[in-house]
Amino acid sequence: MVKHIVIWQLKDAAHGNDRQTNAFLIKEKLEALQGRMQGMTALEVGIDFSRSAHSGDVVLYSEFIHRQALDDYQEHPEHLALKAFIGEVSSDRRVVDYEI
Repeated sequence: MVKHIVIWQLKDAAHGNDRQTNAFLIKEKLEALQGRMQGMTALEVGIDFSRSAHSGDVVLYSEFIHRQALDDYQEHPEHLALKAFIGEVSSDRRVVDYEI
């Protein structure tokens, strides 16, 4: 099993929206991928409420049956379209992929 975790820091404003609105849009769009990606067994999206100096704004936690399923997800057209939007509204991205 592969776990894929991504944390984004968002811009204060982008696409005519404030940070919080874009956080909810990212959450909504990522959650819409649930059940649409072959090999994805779990997907969870959280929006930070602590607003501490060290916190990110949005986190994605997902699980895949193997590395190829994660690779397929990365190249899926629906993911690529969402990735473009997230890239435009985020200022930083951290990712961890690991196998258990």
